[in-house]
Amino acid sequence: MTPDRLNPGPASDPAPCRVTVCRDCCCGTPKLPGVDHEAQTTRLQSLVPTRISTCLDACDQANVIVVQPSAAGRAAGARPVWLGLVNDPDATEDIATWVRSGGPGIAPMPPILDLYLFTPPARRTSP
Repeated sequence: MTPDRLNPGPASDPAPCRVTVCRDCCCGTPKLPGVDHEAQTTRLQSLVPTRISTCLDACDQANVIVVQPSAAGRAAGARPVWLGLVNDPDATEDIATWVRSGGPGIAPMPPILDLYLFTPPARRTSP
């Protein structure tokens, strides 16, 4: 038996806590000068499961990061947490630390992240 099977760790979670980073028309572009978008994305990818998304339709909150709960977090009643205006490397580190601690439904959100918390736009429906 391999060590991974003896102690699978968080990577074996069928649906781990992860982040989705918007990188489209506003988020991750020169429209937000002075932000190193590539460094932010690279840093998150080096620390936590990260998915890059096209526009999340919350351009007024660029850069948008959505923290999605793990399967255990969802079982505890957690929902995705939308964070906007994440344009500071310290905020990126705070998000990564929270996700690594378990994220929504598992670990309390650091109070500093309340500054970035917002309600996502309603999903548009076709007539």
